[in-house]
Amino acid sequence: MYHRRLTLAATAVLSILLVSAIVLSVMIGVSGIDVSTVISILAEPLTGEIPWWSSADAIIVTEIRLPRALIAAMVGVCLTASGVVLQGLFKNPMADPYFLGISNGAALGATIVIAGGGFLGLGFYSLPVLSFLFGLGTIFLVYSIARMGNQVPVTTLLLSGIAIAAFLSAVNSFILFTAEMNLHQILFWMMGGLSGRGWDYFWIILPFTVVVPLILVYLAPQMNAIMFGEESAMYAGVDVVMLKKLLIVLVSLITAAAVAVSGIIGFVGLIIPHIARLAVGPDHRILVPVSLLAGGVFLVLADIAARVVIAPAELPIGVITALCGVPFFLYLLRKNKGVL
Repeated sequence: MYHRRLTLAATAVLSILLVSAIVLSVMIGVSGIDVSTVISILAEPLTGEIPWWSSADAIIVTEIRLPRALIAAMVGVCLTASGVVLQGLFKNPMADPYFLGISNGAALGATIVIAGGGFLGLGFYSLPVLSFLFGLGTIFLVYSIARMGNQVPVTTLLLSGIAIAAFLSAVNSFILFTAEMNLHQILFWMMGGLSGRGWDYFWIILPFTVVVPLILVYLAPQMNAIMFGEESAMYAGVDVVMLKKLLIVLVSLITAAAVAVSGIIGFVGLIIPHIARLAVGPDHRILVPVSLLAGGVFLVLADIAARVVIAPAELPIGVITALCGVPFFLYLLRKNKGVL
């Protein structure tokens, strides 16, 4: 009963913060729009209010800033969910979604599209589709290398991911070196950003943001069991091998989906789950929903910072998250010295 009350209270507060952050993101920009105008524009389909705002403001709100803010929130949810799962699976507070090489695979797919100018006639969808396929292909490769019979040791999986990530990074660097005409576009994408992301990208990532977190909430009790050791979890009736496979597939799906629409944005899956764990404890029944909402809030605020720090120019959002994440990573490294 206690965990339910805590979950409801924390999710209510974070939901309010997330909505507030999204509204703030829609308000802020080169052309500032006050909160009453934003709310009126967004509520107009429901209220039927006669428009008193300019058509330019309506386009800015509904076609440019709102989808971008929603995508930022969903990317934050996906990356944070990956971090929660991996930190619990590896029993390591420094684990994050990029340890398994998924982001490097997705980045390679995107680089190929940008350097080559398209893929199989898919047009706009070339980049997210190939990025997504390369991300999934990477995790299946890593999983195949790490598998020993029916077992997949976590340490072997992690080391395989690091090795494959290094190889894919080298291939990516080679393409960067030879694709001079699109070098700036490739580098900007690899640093992560949401510039120009509209409703098309929103619909790409939406299914993953809805379905996978619901599955993780359902699996939370089993994730709790595995924290106390695989043998104890098996005695409790958990199919540990199948659970590992399922969690790794889910992490692959949401990480590849996030990278496919936003580029490489690091440290979100490292920072937010750890802070949430300090705030609400290690119980995944509480930790999962709290972390996911907090991740959405964090990335929306990071996107706002990326747009205003050097306005009217824009920083890659990956720069903002790295500035926040590197000091936190060093703190964790020092705190866990001799333990990891």
